[in-house]
Amino acid sequence: MKRRKFLKLSATASVIGLTPIELQATLKSVLPYASCPDISNRKLVLVNLAGANDGLNTVIPLNQYDNYSALRPNIRVPETGTNKYITLDTTLAANQQIGLHPILTGFKSLYDAGSLRILQSVGYPSQNKSHFKSTDLYHSGNDGNSTLNGAETGWIGRFMEQFYADFLLESYPLAVEIGSNKTSLGFHAEEAHGLSLNITGQDPAGFYNILNGLGGAPPINIPDSDYGDQLKFINNTDTLSNTYAEAISNAFNAGQNDVSYPDTDLANQLKTVARLISGDLESKVFMVRISGFDTHNAQVQGPGDILGRHYPLLEELSGAVKAFVDDMDSQNLGDDIVGVTFSEFGRKAAENGNLGTDHGEIAPMFVFGKPVAGGVSGTNPDISEATSSNNFQIQTVQYDYRQTFATLLQDFLGAQNAIIDAAFFNHTLNDSFTNLKLSEILKNPLTSDCYQALSTEEQLKAEREWLIYPNPFTETINFASVNENTQISYKLFNSSGIEIINGKYSLTSGKLSINLKHLSSGVYFCNIKTTKGVETHKLLKI
Repeated sequence: MKRRKFLKLSATASVIGLTPIELQATLKSVLPYASCPDISNRKLVLVNLAGANDGLNTVIPLNQYDNYSALRPNIRVPETGTNKYITLDTTLAANQQIGLHPILTGFKSLYDAGSLRILQSVGYPSQNKSHFKSTDLYHSGNDGNSTLNGAETGWIGRFMEQFYADFLLESYPLAVEIGSNKTSLGFHAEEAHGLSLNITGQDPAGFYNILNGLGGAPPINIPDSDYGDQLKFINNTDTLSNTYAEAISNAFNAGQNDVSYPDTDLANQLKTVARLISGDLESKVFMVRISGFDTHNAQVQGPGDILGRHYPLLEELSGAVKAFVDDMDSQNLGDDIVGVTFSEFGRKAAENGNLGTDHGEIAPMFVFGKPVAGGVSGTNPDISEATSSNNFQIQTVQYDYRQTFATLLQDFLGAQNAIIDAAFFNHTLNDSFTNLKLSEILKNPLTSDCYQALSTEEQLKAEREWLIYPNPFTETINFASVNENTQISYKLFNSSGIEIINGKYSLTSGKLSINLKHLSSGVYFCNIKTTKGVETHKLLKI
């Protein structure tokens, strides 16, 4: 399928290039015990609230309403009248009594149905209040004390690279990002970076139109220069994009939506995610994005009002998430889907002079979906922490954001401890996040005997004597010796196990390049003779 026939997924869309072969069937075959549930179709949906959501006007601490009002005399959510907050749950303890912003009726319905959990005071140690830096920390799985988990890679990419390393990219992506003008750092892995398809300037009203005008034929003659290397990269990206186009288009065309969605950008994004899932796209992680939460001014229109910049954002969020959950439940797909909201930080406890709020530290996180155990985790933030001496900040973090993700990666998707530690480790406490999980998030968390180990390929990586790159490739592959070997003996097999090439060569500076331009696109296996026997590498020609 040509790129011009590829579906327009949103104003911008990115597709991440970490693809398994027959993922569903394979995962079913490796479940350790028959008593374990089928987790092969489970998916995470991440909702990025970009700009730093104001948690105190989203989730109002009723047990401290007087202090809250004193710090926010003009922008507080009223406790009486038509604009009054929604009382969440009168059965909660006094220090958990919450009032939802009055526009969050969808969230209230999900909570009443037992499908929404609110996590209070989420953040990380040594909070950074720069939008760019804190967003990178969230996506890379780090905190404000260090970037030891990796500054150039993301926790989602590292997780997938470890957990699904046996499944070489084939025809559909393991993760899909919608609503961002570039691929998130979160999807960058150690060896395989995410593939981005960015489509800008489109009208969200044409969300399901056929994509067109994305470019012509690639150049035939590429110069041997830095400029040529850049052209090769662009061509490879374009070719790999086409590899996924048909699978995504087919899933979208085969899928359906059973409920009506609001006419908003976030709703359109989640509507597309729902339709792709309905059409049996095997992607495991979806990320959508709603921006505009940096409400330094006009958060409300005037004292005592709830209308302003914050109101439509929460309205869009609540309506879109409620429709998505209803849609998945209506199609009997809800048992396999958990969604999570996250924001790079929160807002100050005190209002500013512009009917807005400035950068803060903690913010609530919402976990939603049928597998979620509804309720509230943690107690209301202690507003008394916020004083003029600390610039009106609430600084106590009750939950590290990685505790939530670690819980879902292990107790919902089934990853073992080593995989979680490779995605992100708590270097501040020198502890694994598998020891810091939130057991109350899920109705039926997986037990340890149902966790899945590192893939066979990942276990073997540490023992390999050879590197083959790039992978995927278009024309040439390069062999590089880890142990300074001077010769290489290899055999190349197609996906049917038929030997098609073999050779024995001397290396130049520990490297050898082989031109495989004549091969058809597809999966290949390369066996290299080593001092310990034979090591096998999976390759993809595009």
